[in-house]
Amino acid sequence: MKVVLILSGGVDSSTLLYYLLHKGYSIHALTFIYGQKHSKEIDCAKKVTEHASRIGPVIHKIVDISSIHELISKGAITGDDEIPEGYYTEDKQRLTIVPNRNMILLSIAAGYAVKLGLREVYYAAHKSDCMYPDCRKEFIKAMDTAIYLANIWEPVELKAPFIDMKKVEIVSLGLQLGVPYELTWSCYSGGERPCLKCGTCVERTEAFILNNSRDPLLSEIEWKRAVEILEEFKNRNITRI
Repeated sequence: MKVVLILSGGVDSSTLLYYLLHKGYSIHALTFIYGQKHSKEIDCAKKVTEHASRIGPVIHKIVDISSIHELISKGAITGDDEIPEGYYTEDKQRLTIVPNRNMILLSIAAGYAVKLGLREVYYAAHKSDCMYPDCRKEFIKAMDTAIYLANIWEPVELKAPFIDMKKVEIVSLGLQLGVPYELTWSCYSGGERPCLKCGTCVERTEAFILNNSRDPLLSEIEWKRAVEILEEFKNRNITRI
């Protein structure tokens, strides 16, 4: 009942952490520094695991692989491009792709699982992230096979239990599980407070609205503004994926 989990400190992986704990698993959580423009999610991952430890056993490691930054520096998250605002239209979302990120992180997580003698690695890929190649079912299936073949004497399985769920469904589950969303971070900009305008902020706002809830990370003023921004983007009739 022990597994490895990739934990970013965002909504999806934090929900998966609580989901697994409520299932009775003991968690070895890995949070990676790979050259992101900010460390807000990493700080939040620490807070989330501290809170989650009240429910069940969580061992949390921060893994610094930032030396690979110059090799994968591209786009808006690790490169020089500006963070795109608004809904995740196809062109905008491609700017937030980190080249080969999940393959790299999952490979390390699989190696860690083998070292510990564990058999499962989890990550929070979901249906709303379909624009990211390394969050698709095809990738998960291929990566699961590759991890198995690479460790055939000590086989490890790749698990993505949220792959058929949208963000709104994940938040719904998290609200039922008591996930402390006020401790999580989604914004790509990395300021003191969420920008409310980047794709992941807008997606987060919409997920809470559709669950008839206010995002507990935001103050009342911030939440009102987040709702207004969401409506502004809706009124632009932007084509969504």
